Amino acid sequence: MSTSRAAIPAQLGTPIGVFDSGIGGLSILRALRALMPNEDYVYYADTAYAPYGEREEVFVMERAQALTRELVERLHIKALVVACNTATAAAIAQLRAQWPGLTIVGVEPALKPAAALSRTKRVGVLATRGTLSSEKFSLLKASLEGQGQGQADFVLQPCDGLAAAIEAGDSRRSDALLAQYIGALGPLGWHEGQIDTLVLGCTHYAFAMDAVQRIAGPQVRVLETGEPVARHTQRLLGDAGLLQPRADGGAMHLRCSGSPAMLEALRAATKRWIP
Repeated sequence: MSTSRAAIPAQLGTPIGVFDSGIGGLSILRALRALMPNEDYVYYADTAYAPYGEREEVFVMERAQALTRELVERLHIKALVVACNTATAAAIAQLRAQWPGLTIVGVEPALKPAAALSRTKRVGVLATRGTLSSEKFSLLKASLEGQGQGQADFVLQPCDGLAAAIEAGDSRRSDALLAQYIGALGPLGWHEGQIDTLVLGCTHYAFAMDAVQRIAGPQVRVLETGEPVARHTQRLLGDAGLLQPRADGGAMHLRCSGSPAMLEALRAATKRWIP
């Protein structure tokens, strides 16, 4: 594994690019590598500007463009996974318009599967303000609300500071925030009027899955997006004939817009969370 900010590993072929504002997107990279272990990957953590969820939409769009340009022009990626709900909502349409020949996959909160799985038809959504206020999220939510088959009512909870606490490895702070935000959703359970399904609407939150489940209780189903995104990426690459044919394991290269200390933190997080 290479973690140099400048040098590009000689063994890196035509990789899949993945970016997020910080370590949250590692939950998506973990799922991608589990499903496609022979692919090469470049993970770009934009830590100098994290977290995206509390930034203006125009700023997030500009950062997404800058990172995509570097990944395409310098690292010659064959596909891009925008491993951030906020960046997906703010920028994915523009990225696809600017790079029409590039396979680009975004992430979005798992509202549709949650609506289908919920028995009480009340679903809680934990996400950043940037995601919850985006037009893309509003359209998705509106398409799934109501009393029709497979639809549900969604209770939205912005989680200020949670991504930053998880990024910093501050489990005491993140547990306290989770208790606060999950408590604010209202009654949880399987009875009428209660929330029986929670959606984690930020890739960072997947790394706090155990705490979420412990606080919410065993009767509540908790959904995140890593595995569905990985399956969708694999399907698109297969359809385009871009899957790596070799079977000897792929290379992984880490990049970071922040300080050397941030790069070391990214490296440590990668070793901790990705086999």
